[in-house]
Amino acid sequence: MALGSSAGSAAPGRVLRHVRNAGALLQHGAIALRRDALAILDRVLTEVDPYDACRRALRLEGDTLHVGSLKVSAPPASRIWFFGAGKASLRIAQAVEEELGKRLQGGLVVCKEGQEGELNRIDIRYANHPIPSQASIDAARDMVARAALPRPGDVVLCGITGGSSALLTLPGRGLGLDDVQALTKILLTCGASIFEINAVRKHLSEVGGGRLAQKFDADASIVNLTVSDVIGDAPDYITDPTVPDTSTIADARTTLDRYELWDRISPALRAFLGPGGAVSETPKALPWPPEYTHVLLSASSPVDAARRAAEALGYRALILSTSFEGESQSLGEAFAAIAREVALRGHPLSPPCALIGGGETVVRIADYGGQGGPNQEFALAGALQLPSSCPAIMLGADTDGTDGPTHVAGALCDRSALERAPALGIDLHQALYRHDVTPALLGLNDAVITGPTGTNVNDLKLLLVGAAA
Repeated sequence: MALGSSAGSAAPGRVLRHVRNAGALLQHGAIALRRDALAILDRVLTEVDPYDACRRALRLEGDTLHVGSLKVSAPPASRIWFFGAGKASLRIAQAVEEELGKRLQGGLVVCKEGQEGELNRIDIRYANHPIPSQASIDAARDMVARAALPRPGDVVLCGITGGSSALLTLPGRGLGLDDVQALTKILLTCGASIFEINAVRKHLSEVGGGRLAQKFDADASIVNLTVSDVIGDAPDYITDPTVPDTSTIADARTTLDRYELWDRISPALRAFLGPGGAVSETPKALPWPPEYTHVLLSASSPVDAARRAAEALGYRALILSTSFEGESQSLGEAFAAIAREVALRGHPLSPPCALIGGGETVVRIADYGGQGGPNQEFALAGALQLPSSCPAIMLGADTDGTDGPTHVAGALCDRSALERAPALGIDLHQALYRHDVTPALLGLNDAVITGPTGTNVNDLKLLLVGAAA
């Protein structure tokens, strides 16, 4: 599928690589804007490839391992290992193998089921996300066993990225897989932020919150290579198994209080987390200094890439924020209000323009048991309120290819959804009200499907407004 530009500046002939159902997405509505929105998403996913970012940051020169500006001693007698888990970890592992070659002793990476790729020196295990499985527990046990391999003077590269809480699951004493699975479903759909969710999960895990790092030899050197999917790039919410934890047991209990979850979790969890339970505090310090964590891609990376892509297509581009939070529908409606302002007053930009944002918005799916995700709700809720006076379109996408507990990455919607839905028996307002938007979007061919992308930075929120006819 060749891509041009409704704004008139893009070179034709570029082919989409990441969106599997691009053809279906271009069958209706504002076709030129849809084409350009997909081109921007494609550029974003290309630019936030952890493999490329790791190759730029990592190099071995003689007895010195360079990681960004950090220099780590790696004489021939020291062995170099790699241990990773997460949705972006496979691509980091591939870059590490490519750079280090025979100097790499070995290691293990735990990937999301469905990811594709090969490694020569690092073993691969597959587990499940966002809901952990027995494979997640088996992988965590394997990781713990292998953590005993590095010896004093060795270098341990850790590529832990978003998704590791599910992929690397080792429940605390007295807890079973069923307890953790049920809790994960509740936390992901109650409206809690990622910081609140992880404050709970880290205190239930035998490997989370810095506990995996404690299992390595204190006289080895741990160097974290990671990508960020959280606002502010806080290390203990990106690569938490191998850095000190800033959250506390009190934070975990506050999350359960705030969202009234105590009565919804299992008796075993209540006993574990409650006063006098087996829960213990996560480590607040580790032998390795904080500068031994290198963020390959920040949470703002997709937003910056989207701005460059939009400008290359001839759009005036403005980043509204890289740290949006709150309810997804509300943010979508806010973007639609900006679209109306653009159409009426040419403010804050005159069309054709691109308004771009990033962050971590939430959906309370559990209220009705629907199927959906924050990026899908953002795009659909905004599209229903876009102005009719000029063409406009909304795109919301999770860069890892999985929006919420669904198999779609997000959605691409414009006002044509209002016209097409009734003929298909779809009530869009009810879908939003019941937080059950995925079936509606699939029926409309407005769901964006990429499959696993190999990266995991922050979500992308995009509004394109074209010139009035």
